[in-house]
Amino acid sequence: MKKGQWRGEEYTVDLHQKVKVECVVADIAAEDVVDAIVERAATGEPGDGKVFVMPVENAAQIRNDVRGTDAV
Repeated sequence: MKKGQWRGEEYTVDLHQKVKVECVVADIAAEDVVDAIVERAATGEPGDGKVFVMPVENAAQIRNDVRGTDAV
């Protein structure tokens, strides 16, 4: 909560902590994951956030050099 004063009037702003979650899933499940995140994260208040869906072309596990969908 942040309190301030503007032109002689006090105001209070409730600030949400910012959280960034990155999740890589198979194409088939991507929409289900988006639906689940939106359903559980929505408060109906400003600042609920956004979900971005981006393609991932490839992946590689560094420890054992597994690549492709097996690395996910």
